Amino acid sequence: MTPGELRERILRWEDPHTEFKRELGNTGDLARDLVCFANSDGGQIIVGVDDGRNVMGVPDTDDLMLKVDNVAFNLCSPPVTVVPEILDLDGSAVVVLNVPKGDQRPYGTNDGRYYVRSGARCRRASREELLRLFQASRSLFYDEQPLPQLGLSALDLDAVRLHLERTDQQELGDDLPRLLRAWGLYEEGHPTVGGAVVFGRNPQAVLQSSAVVVGALPGYDIGDDFLDRKDLSGHLFRIIDQIEGFLRLHLRTRHEIVGFEPEKREEIPMAALREAAVNALVHRDYTIPGPVRIFVLADRVEVRSPGRPPNSVDAEAMRAGVHVPRNPHIYSRVAAAQLATRAGTGIARISRLLREHSGQSLGIGISEAQVVLTLPRASRDQ
Repeated sequence: MTPGELRERILRWEDPHTEFKRELGNTGDLARDLVCFANSDGGQIIVGVDDGRNVMGVPDTDDLMLKVDNVAFNLCSPPVTVVPEILDLDGSAVVVLNVPKGDQRPYGTNDGRYYVRSGARCRRASREELLRLFQASRSLFYDEQPLPQLGLSALDLDAVRLHLERTDQQELGDDLPRLLRAWGLYEEGHPTVGGAVVFGRNPQAVLQSSAVVVGALPGYDIGDDFLDRKDLSGHLFRIIDQIEGFLRLHLRTRHEIVGFEPEKREEIPMAALREAAVNALVHRDYTIPGPVRIFVLADRVEVRSPGRPPNSVDAEAMRAGVHVPRNPHIYSRVAAAQLATRAGTGIARISRLLREHSGQSLGIGISEAQVVLTLPRASRDQ
């Protein structure tokens, strides 16, 4: 870009391919702007011009470029290419950051957010836009996306070996990186989203969407104060064990005498609760940073999973067994461990277990933000 072309840009001002900044600003905003242009058609961030279209200049271009390099490489995933230019305009240095359309889209910030350019501003990508970006990059499923900030050491290989032992596949353990690649959990030296979720040592540190919150409340409203609340951490199989332990702690189990032997009677069948929790963890939308939330209330257990089902699947379709895979690599490992039923039958199994146990029905609520499964607690006289 020549100084003359820059003057023309200032006159035309901002558009889908041009952003002006008086100064660089904070690193989070810059990461957002970089991935925004890389996910769209590319563009230029011009630093040193204020909102009044006055050329203020950049006092230290070397320092600015060091900050840009750090943000582009460490706060964008995958790293974003930035080609800088420094122009002298009336004795002031103006920095033009050229951001080409990325060839590894979609790009996200390191907190798992994705942005696109809309007119002269950046905004969060919608679910449909994000899916199109994945499809354009020939990667339909989000759980197979590599996490370039992580290496093999981020995976708990002992957990992988335990999984092989429990699934009677110990003979596959000679070359774990190769096996993880075959499972779609490790790619080009980096764990994928699915790999971090299923076998990560601490996936919650880098992937907000892997978080799980469990809570027990005294009444019927999730707005009440918690009696007990925990933020769960660890890989998926450890999370499942923690969820089961929490539910057993806060749900009653009676003992009835049948014949000459005591028999346990749970408020809600643990098999139904486990199926609901696993369903939420396996089929949730991992592009949304919010946690899976499981609440024990006075009359029910709610399992809240971020994101609505894909492809316009509604509650009726879910009850009928319609199954659209969202995270097939995560699902495959859970199914291999026999923690999930055959594709499409999980909701039907939960409904059957509740009906046989207490005659009650599974509630399914779907909104743009989440799917809520409601499992009623048995009354005290049941």
